[in-house]
Amino acid sequence: MNYFVLYTVYVLVLSVLMGLTTWKFFKKMGYNPILAFVPFYNYFIIQKETNHPKWWVIMAYLPIVGPIMMSVFHLYLMDKFGKNSLVDKLLTVLLPFFYMGYIQYTKEIDVKKEEEEFLLPGEEKEKKKESFLGSVTFAVVFATIIHTFVTQPFGIPTGSMERTLLVGDFLFVNKWSYGYRLPMRPVAIPFLQGTIMDKGQVGNPKDDPKSYSEAIKLPYSRIAQFGLPERNDIVVFNYPQDSVHTAIDRKDPYVKRCVAIAGDEIQIKNGRLFVNGKPEQRLGDQEVQHAYYVEASEQLDVAGLYNKYGFLPLVENQTDKGFLYRFQGLTDNIAKDIKVLPGVVGMKEEIMPVDSAAVSYKINAERSAYTKNIDTTQSIFPINKKWNQDQYGPLKIPKKGDVVQINNETLPEYRWIISEYEHNKLETKNGKIFINGKEASTYTIKQNYYMMIGDNRDASLDARFFGFVPEENIIGKPMFTWMSLQGAFKDPNSTYQAPFKIRWDRMFKATNTGETNKTSYWWIAAIILIVFFGWDFFMKLLKKK
Repeated sequence: MNYFVLYTVYVLVLSVLMGLTTWKFFKKMGYNPILAFVPFYNYFIIQKETNHPKWWVIMAYLPIVGPIMMSVFHLYLMDKFGKNSLVDKLLTVLLPFFYMGYIQYTKEIDVKKEEEEFLLPGEEKEKKKESFLGSVTFAVVFATIIHTFVTQPFGIPTGSMERTLLVGDFLFVNKWSYGYRLPMRPVAIPFLQGTIMDKGQVGNPKDDPKSYSEAIKLPYSRIAQFGLPERNDIVVFNYPQDSVHTAIDRKDPYVKRCVAIAGDEIQIKNGRLFVNGKPEQRLGDQEVQHAYYVEASEQLDVAGLYNKYGFLPLVENQTDKGFLYRFQGLTDNIAKDIKVLPGVVGMKEEIMPVDSAAVSYKINAERSAYTKNIDTTQSIFPINKKWNQDQYGPLKIPKKGDVVQINNETLPEYRWIISEYEHNKLETKNGKIFINGKEASTYTIKQNYYMMIGDNRDASLDARFFGFVPEENIIGKPMFTWMSLQGAFKDPNSTYQAPFKIRWDRMFKATNTGETNKTSYWWIAAIILIVFFGWDFFMKLLKKK
């Protein structure tokens, strides 16, 4: 069903609940009880009668923000009738329609008399506390609006995009870059992505409480889509094979480079990427990395390398001849510098051979059985090809409207598209393939797909493993780095860890311009902060004068 039709139904259901549980309140205030059922106008009346800003009403039914504002309106209404104890407030917020209905149908209600107030010292303190809570609520609502509808903060915890984006970079993502994707779970806790906390088994999100409600589900829809991802864009998207969350917009966010768009063909030979038969075009700020083995007769000065090049994740092993290092990722220029270091006797890029499939397995060892299953999230895509991260393809990226052949050979390539991303019932019986109960040999692609790969080619879990990224999973494009902290996230695969420091030179720099030398706009941020925090001071100063 259409997104806006479903959302209208959602609004109407809430309005009916509001009317059924508050019509007596409206009657007592001197209004026709029917008005309690009218969307927006019912809350407009509450704001009017309680002397609060009426324009807040426009936020009543917004996704994510709406439940917060409704709670505020309900509290105003209950306070109007003298129901303002701590228990009243808690029940109004946690069980709004149940508690308001209970009060309406079981209690004698009347509007609280407005009297001139002479506050005692203790009452003044309580009034200030209420004013402070109101300010905090407004700040949360404002931040939620920005987070939900404009831009979302995002941290880089892994080195898959080194050295273009560094571990510890914190970005703001523009949600309107490729059109705004409307929220698919409108009832959710603000600022949380998928889960509330790590409650069960450490590192296993499947048993963690979710930060959103599955009771109200809305379909994928995007508005103001004036552009699509282009080759070499850095893109933030939801991980397609996240099995924990069924809601697309609640799946884990990833950031990679879009190396190929719908209709392109990619191939990787000896670790080098080709798009449509030509070597990839690298932008000025794009620093592709590859893994290297380095043999040294003496221990390398790793701390000195960090000071010169920044954090270089590596594994150090001592051998009979000296030391063996595996650098997780080096650019071509850094590799040349390390090759001529004193004590380095040999250096070789790590390249997997042709026809060696990169397949991982999950071992399930139980008392009753021992099974060994393919781990598709860590294995090369598609699983039936003898490919790996250095020898990959050729692979064509599906485009909306493409008619593809479906058989036992091509099914691993299109299985997730048919069954998960485009929501069809896919079955195989006696060597035959059935889509929605009908035998099929072809399938028409319903949306565009993209190939997202990290710049740190040998340390990136990307589309080479989880496959095509659907258009509906795309969030937006990073705008700028607002903070950069070296050592903010530990690398479990490195012998040494990066020392903590603030990378001032990266702060408030644009992330998606393709320019080698980016300008820092920290001075704009400083002006905004000075105005934000100094406004009251300057206003008071002007009043005194």
